[in-house]
Amino acid sequence: MLSDSGRKRIGVLGGTFDPIHYGHLVAAEEARELLGLMKVIFVPSGHPPHKAADDMTDGEHRWAMTVLATQDNPRFEVSRIELDRPDVSYTVDTLRLLQERMPETELYFITGADMFLELPTWKEPETILRSFHFVAVARPGWSLERLDDRLRLLIERYRCHVHILNVPGIAVSSTEIRDRLRAGRSVQYLVPTPVVEYILQKGLYGIRVGRSG
Repeated sequence: MLSDSGRKRIGVLGGTFDPIHYGHLVAAEEARELLGLMKVIFVPSGHPPHKAADDMTDGEHRWAMTVLATQDNPRFEVSRIELDRPDVSYTVDTLRLLQERMPETELYFITGADMFLELPTWKEPETILRSFHFVAVARPGWSLERLDDRLRLLIERYRCHVHILNVPGIAVSSTEIRDRLRAGRSVQYLVPTPVVEYILQKGLYGIRVGRSG
């Protein structure tokens, strides 16, 4: 729970969560347990630089689904820090704001291995790596050798804190879930039941409102 400096360790898991699924939840819980995090804060993306607004479900729906998915875990929280900001949501800015609000903590930014490999293209990657802990989650099918090669380069360049977690998660993505829903296929056991019910009630992802299964 506490770092060597005596500060509380807090995880930050960002993403569009469109929709949130068990892969996200498993990754968050594994990171929390393995890294001794006091809690994990889920941050639904507001206006990410790599995605157009038309390509994402409305932020209020994504917020509601994330709250529903995490409500039974007292060590999970959901933040509106990006949704309530009108400007482009850069990770470095979000982490800075969270650090200002929680100065007595060490922040661990959790993301997928695919995003980790793209880190050099982000805004101020050196600030993220030098000021915060970076946690790359390797899901099933990812090459750990490829991640290790990138890790060595980043450590040599930035002298940073990077953790690679090989998580026994669910090999599914939000894109696959949206495709299944549009095709009328079940997403039970891939997405928490309250989230499935919300999707059906609101008619998200091309589903007919009121469909029961």
